[in-house]
Amino acid sequence: MARDDHKAPKALGERLAATRAQTFALAAPLSDADAAIQPFPDASPAKWHLAHTTWFFETFLLRDHVAGYRLFDERFAFLFNSYYEGEGARHPRPKRGMISRPSLDEIRGYRAYVDEALERALPSLSEAALELVEIGINHEQQHQELFLTDILATFAENPLEPAYGHCEEPKATRQSSDDETGLLRSARNDGWVQGTTGVVEIGASDDGFAFDSERPRHRVFLEPHAIAGRKVTNREWAQFIKDGGYSTPTLWLSEGWDWVQREAITAPLYWRDDESEFTLGGRRAIDWTAPVAHVSYFEADAFARWAGARLPTEPEWENFAASADPNLGNQLDQAGAVAPRPGGGPFGDVWEWTASAFASYPGFAPAEGAVGEYNGKFMSGQMVLRGASCATPRGHSRASYRNFFPPSARWQFTGLRLARGA
Repeated sequence: MARDDHKAPKALGERLAATRAQTFALAAPLSDADAAIQPFPDASPAKWHLAHTTWFFETFLLRDHVAGYRLFDERFAFLFNSYYEGEGARHPRPKRGMISRPSLDEIRGYRAYVDEALERALPSLSEAALELVEIGINHEQQHQELFLTDILATFAENPLEPAYGHCEEPKATRQSSDDETGLLRSARNDGWVQGTTGVVEIGASDDGFAFDSERPRHRVFLEPHAIAGRKVTNREWAQFIKDGGYSTPTLWLSEGWDWVQREAITAPLYWRDDESEFTLGGRRAIDWTAPVAHVSYFEADAFARWAGARLPTEPEWENFAASADPNLGNQLDQAGAVAPRPGGGPFGDVWEWTASAFASYPGFAPAEGAVGEYNGKFMSGQMVLRGASCATPRGHSRASYRNFFPPSARWQFTGLRLARGA
């Protein structure tokens, strides 16, 4: 692949430095104790995110492409490898919260050591190595979002409910007395965007960066359909609860109903009965006009069925959002607390669940080497989300981007928009 201005060493170096600096800044409000806690097995301590993203650059770039590079600490490969089988044995994921040493300051020193080596090496890196820098930048941006959602989950476990940072106060904290919300009216009449019918192309083109799971670009056929022009709001979700949505088994997939019963799920994660929710800015009143967040695929699917609609498929969503600017919307611009806000388009605020399972596209081939484990090995038991959230670094996402999580996951900023047959 020929170099362009975006991938030239100088421009790439500036983007790399900005990305690394933002991750460092995200950790600034945290104590060593804050950074060591793992709230549940699928989440990771903040300190681990700082170290793992550094390990990624040290391993796949500096170790493999820079002659004479010396590892900062050979033991770190065992501690901070995530799931790369090709890199050997690693510390169990559910026990990452047991890594009290190295300290947060030692991890900061590790980052500084690797950053200095990257800066020295960048001007002379090969084309293949520069491609790894691009992957590493995007990988670290993913972990910036995970950093925020994991620290939110961490602080939610603390009875003191500490705030990570300051969030703007919500604008609409009182529920409407109108039982028939805008969503239900629009589900019958207006507020829908007619989708394309027929053959369309989806997936990333060969130009520019994209993860391997976004390719190859290929043709699909869309049946007549329509997609809601906006995301489902907290107010609409409250009506779903009031109408017995969590206690009506006919609305739920069998596995979803088992999950609701087993886990005693009655509302989105972080909601309380006093009409408040826990956020990165601490506990505050729910903004009823903001998009609902922290709901699972199971919940999104049940809500759509209750509303007389369904979730959009991946191809429907991508075709719907293809003309939207992915750099617009409420996304992460700087380190700090974030929360979904009212309004907004396809990108920003919350990721949107689709009805599609995470699977390979026709002709998919994983990248060669250990980085080929990045996506393909997870194409089982995951559902696809599209768009971006308030915690997604601006510029990271695009219409073809495929996020994915298990159907019960809800600690991310995840919501939905509705679809229906035309």
